[in-house]
Amino acid sequence: MSLPDAITSQLAALPAIVRQHLPDRRTARELATRRSPLLFAYVYLRHHLRDDAGQITASQFHLDVARYAARWMAPVEEAGTERDAFVAPRGCGKSTWLFLILPMWAAAHGHKKFVAAFAHSGPQAEQHLSTFRNELENNELLRADFPELCEPKLRARGATVADRDKQTTRANGFTFAARGIDEGVLGMKVEQRRPDLIVLDDVEPDEAAYSLYQVGKRLGTLLDAILPINIRAHVVLAGTTTIAGGIVHQLIQHELGEDVDSPAEWIDAEKFRVHYYPAIMTDARGEEYSLWPAKWTLDYLQSIRHTRSYAKNMDNRPVAVNGAYWTDADLYEAGELPTTRRLLSLDPAVTSTAKSDYTGAAVLGLVPATYLTDERGRRKLVTPTRVVVERTWHLRMTPGEELRNWVLAQLAADPAISVVLVETNQGGEVWATVLHDLPPGVRLMTVHQHEPKEVRAARLLAACQRRRVLFRGKQLPFRTEALAFPNTAHDDVIDAVGSGVHRMIGKKNAAEPTGTTAAYVA
Repeated sequence: MSLPDAITSQLAALPAIVRQHLPDRRTARELATRRSPLLFAYVYLRHHLRDDAGQITASQFHLDVARYAARWMAPVEEAGTERDAFVAPRGCGKSTWLFLILPMWAAAHGHKKFVAAFAHSGPQAEQHLSTFRNELENNELLRADFPELCEPKLRARGATVADRDKQTTRANGFTFAARGIDEGVLGMKVEQRRPDLIVLDDVEPDEAAYSLYQVGKRLGTLLDAILPINIRAHVVLAGTTTIAGGIVHQLIQHELGEDVDSPAEWIDAEKFRVHYYPAIMTDARGEEYSLWPAKWTLDYLQSIRHTRSYAKNMDNRPVAVNGAYWTDADLYEAGELPTTRRLLSLDPAVTSTAKSDYTGAAVLGLVPATYLTDERGRRKLVTPTRVVVERTWHLRMTPGEELRNWVLAQLAADPAISVVLVETNQGGEVWATVLHDLPPGVRLMTVHQHEPKEVRAARLLAACQRRRVLFRGKQLPFRTEALAFPNTAHDDVIDAVGSGVHRMIGKKNAAEPTGTTAAYVA
């Protein structure tokens, strides 16, 4: 349903007398908009809904977020349960709705008394508050219908209680506080009131000023400083990805089930509901359409769909910004292509704490080269030897008996595995002791890497691009790392796959890695 259709439908549902007097009576407008954020936007803030041509347009995201805000009319009964995250393309109007339209509706009708709004920096948050205050000072219809909201609260001697860059308190008692997310906020309250609505919009900076280390710190601020302000507040977080592995990216991966091997446990622990809107949506028949066709035609979106900017800013699925490593097109799926002997490759961590690296693991299958023989008995190469990445894992387990038991379970489940390959850059030759007494016919081999990680990744990428390395299905643990490399928190699966590929076909490649390999007969 389009925005005009949704507005028309809601107007039609109003009593006839309310519809009749909507243009000229304050009471009719108050009654019509009290329970409808959408009608409030149409009646009082229509100028923020118009496009450059003067048309009122919107996306499914806008309709859904307006419907969602109606939940703010009821108090939070169970602590920490009303937390929602909306992820939508850049330029989708998230700030207009979440920093202006919806808080204004809640403030005008008394549904919320104290909004704490956060952006990634103080000046950005203050700009949003300035826009909010500008409507209170200059919107004539809003001032006529909600005069106590539109005037600042005064002290007994006439001075304003608070009406400054970071905070404003209005005559009806409503407070709007705007902060950068890293500003001190513990204990935030006005008199005895704490925020009953917490809004977080684009709390992550651009990638150039952000790192995975800073992601961890910002997530800590969110969990340890922002959410505890009031555990019975409605919380809404909205944003667009700025970096692979960032907070918003974690929300997307969790929603799509792509973090099955390394789940962002904080999302479930903090009870966030995730609402994801890619720029190109798919209907029930499998047909694609634009999330906001009035702004982005489907043809336009298709024309830029191959770019990294689209992946990050429109699809919220960021890949490496420098273009040096993998794209989706490089991860070619093998389909039903059969494999012969298999290899289990491990890039093990030496500890299993929450802050340690994962153990990357991969099962690789060999596809022998094929030849044609002519009438003179000469063989011609048709397809070279290839490797199929059968399965990949992120593992977090103790590097001793627990890992050994896991390896034995994989060998029992797949008798075609004849080699276990372990990278020894961490842990040295201890792995020959850990992985002792492998089943008959299975060899333990180790490899110590001497080349930089980026060089080895580039070599593996080249093999993928030449279709020497194929994938059985999506292989999300590898895909997640590869599309973000080198800006990824973990690259252990890339290392495991790369070591295994070199073992199986590396000697047939023109460019040879300089790692040394040793074999141990089980």
